[in-house]
Amino acid sequence: MNRPLRTLRRGLMLSAAAGLLIGWAPNPSSETLEPRVDPSAWPAVPDAGLVDAAVEARITALMARMSLEEKVGQTIQADIASIQPEDLRRYPLGSVLAGGNSGPGGDDRAPREAWLALAQAFYEVSMEARPGHTPIPVIFGVDAVHGHNNVFGATIFPHNIGLGAARDPDLIRRIGEATGRELAATGVDWTFAPTVAVARDDRWGRAYESYSEEPEVVAAYARAVVEGLQGPEGGDDGLQPGRTVSSVKHYLADGGTQDGRDQGDTRLSEAELIRIHNAGYPPAIAAGALTVMASFSSWNGEKVTGHEGLLTEALKNRMGFDGFVVSDWNAHAQVAGCTNDSCAQAFNAGIDMFMAPDTWRGLYDTTLAQARSGEISMARLDDAVRRILRVKFKAGLFDNPAPVDRVGAGDYSVLGSPDHRALAREAVRASLVLLKNDDALLPLRPGARVLVAGDGADDIGKQSGGWTISWQGTGNTNADFPNGQSIWGGIADTVRAGGGQAVLSTDGTFADRPDVAIVVFGEDPYAEFQGDRPTLDFAPEGPLAVLRRLKGAGIPVVSVFLSGRPLWVNPEINASDAFVAAWLPGSEGGGIADVLFRAPDGSVAHDFTGKLSFSWPRLANQYRLNASDPDYTPLFAFGFGRTYADRTNLAPLSEEPGVAAAAATSEVYYAAGRVPEPWALTLRDASGTAPVATGASPSGALTVRAADATAQESGRLLSWNGSGEASFVVSGAIVDLSRQATGDMAVALRLRVDTAPTGPVILSAGCGTDCRGGVDIAALLTAAAGPEFRTLQIKLSCLRDAGADLIRTEEPVVLTNSGRLSMVVEDIRLVSNTGSAICPA
Repeated sequence: MNRPLRTLRRGLMLSAAAGLLIGWAPNPSSETLEPRVDPSAWPAVPDAGLVDAAVEARITALMARMSLEEKVGQTIQADIASIQPEDLRRYPLGSVLAGGNSGPGGDDRAPREAWLALAQAFYEVSMEARPGHTPIPVIFGVDAVHGHNNVFGATIFPHNIGLGAARDPDLIRRIGEATGRELAATGVDWTFAPTVAVARDDRWGRAYESYSEEPEVVAAYARAVVEGLQGPEGGDDGLQPGRTVSSVKHYLADGGTQDGRDQGDTRLSEAELIRIHNAGYPPAIAAGALTVMASFSSWNGEKVTGHEGLLTEALKNRMGFDGFVVSDWNAHAQVAGCTNDSCAQAFNAGIDMFMAPDTWRGLYDTTLAQARSGEISMARLDDAVRRILRVKFKAGLFDNPAPVDRVGAGDYSVLGSPDHRALAREAVRASLVLLKNDDALLPLRPGARVLVAGDGADDIGKQSGGWTISWQGTGNTNADFPNGQSIWGGIADTVRAGGGQAVLSTDGTFADRPDVAIVVFGEDPYAEFQGDRPTLDFAPEGPLAVLRRLKGAGIPVVSVFLSGRPLWVNPEINASDAFVAAWLPGSEGGGIADVLFRAPDGSVAHDFTGKLSFSWPRLANQYRLNASDPDYTPLFAFGFGRTYADRTNLAPLSEEPGVAAAAATSEVYYAAGRVPEPWALTLRDASGTAPVATGASPSGALTVRAADATAQESGRLLSWNGSGEASFVVSGAIVDLSRQATGDMAVALRLRVDTAPTGPVILSAGCGTDCRGGVDIAALLTAAAGPEFRTLQIKLSCLRDAGADLIRTEEPVVLTNSGRLSMVVEDIRLVSNTGSAICPA
């Protein structure tokens, strides 16, 4: 059908008020729901054997030698971006982590040797024999959520949503084993995995970290992945070489929040909380999971990180979890009455270890004072320390040699090894779901002339998604995956081996007419709240234009769709003869060619076996579309997946999305000479405000004009003449930036300072005059003065700590100056902190 593109085909707008959101079931927010726990309602879990007399006796003897300072230190975890090994001599912390954007020496792409050296350095200080110090090995954790994904050259497995489509617990177990071996090579003890969330609203930015929308699938996988990481007897006999401590997360109901909002509030009854969202925890605990990570999110208005009923009464007492509970990244600060530096409430509720990446010093001092004063009881502190030491003994940290001397340490051949790559390729094949195959177009002949198009075809970073080398998975090139293969690379190898011809053309243009076109497209990488969406409408127009152009030329078209969730892609499906949901397959793109093409002898080498673990929406407003819900009307149902034996053609689909165009809430405020919607730039001084297009603030204290930067007129020259105070203001929407501040994001300004400031320059944000907070960046601008463009990153949390109310941010960026200053600004945006962001003194 020759329909106009998506921007022109939004005619049918279904109204929520009219009750026309087909398949949508709201959270029961209209009910009176309490966050109280009835422990007897929760399942009792068979003893996993974490507690045994010999280990407990060693713990008791060790704790008798520990000072109060050392006990408190065990309960604090710091990020490697903000702590050095020598800091452990003053602060006897129990753990360090490498967060999503943290690498040795501040380098995401640090060599593998640097990871082992860093683990060794922290270990050596923690185990030093010095007066007044009890040697206790530090435990080093990372987010290895789809392989050892922080480390250059590691095997990147498909994200959980794809693995859920495979319906193969044994596959998950083997992936856990492989991940453990790659972690051991670099000296890492602990992975913050598996995620056993049951994602119920596909707008959630972490949906791809969930195996399924249905608790039965998640429960079936939970035990397998813990056993894969820790070993089948990991909780009982302890971890063997090449295994790693697991952390089951995020307890509890992180996948059920209202509107799919990351770190939001899950509103439902206790019975439903247990039935749906607790499904993965009993099998994981029974398998001997050593740690559990508490969620950022809330249940019926109360933050889980401060919820004694959930953490202590349900998890520890009723379900019998004997390991330790770690909080998420500064999540304690979101508990009522808490700050980054103080949260006795969370500790008393059942948090055993605070993840305090950049606030560990203040939190250590405060927690120590609270233990001395009795605000934190000695019994609660001793319980937390005993749990932490129990895990360290079970992990073998006391009995194993130093990281560099452990079995498997330094064996970097295991990173991206042929065996692990073959396993990842097997996982890719098993995860693919065939949604359409009209006229049995697939499988393809490898001897054909094949055109490969789309921006995802030759992009290993895009096919791997978030949590890949960096937190957001952005900025990666194929060179960052020396052991990986793009989807194009796999297709090219297969076609050449079959005697055919493969041509790569991202935009789909061609000189010689192909027999078939394969178009690879989908979502760009994201992680956590940066992936939250307002609707399920796949918005980019480029891929649809390519599909329709090829289809219009009479060329058979195969779409390979990369995504972290099901999305409304009816127009793209209509413009394709075959459509494959490939999810986020990771570094082994060749697994896709394995299934798309016949063997050279014409036989079917690999059929499609993947089945949807998430229901596919009929409309873009079917956010909460789960097989166990009433009024279930999907396009493709939970469990759907064609095979080559299925010869049924798909009828044309409606191209009305059922939603209006979503209002943008972009975190890019100015780039390439443009101000993206919904933002606007204004100038403000004592005489009023004026649009930036006028060129000057009302009193003339500040002028703005176009200036050349990287490209012609891609920048704006801001000139303060010193005649009075004036501000350069970004506004245009009311947004909640509190999560971005908690997530350690930063305001990034790419600029060239032509005339250094003669006085304070305040960078601020807030909801108005009375709820604004800012910091003086004059010293940074002075240091940056010169002919070169530089990027300054100021932590968003600095503005929050200075008083900015970021929950309802009306003006995310304001630059205020009353002296003289001249600078060209080329780019203003929020970015994830890569280690260079600061809080100006």
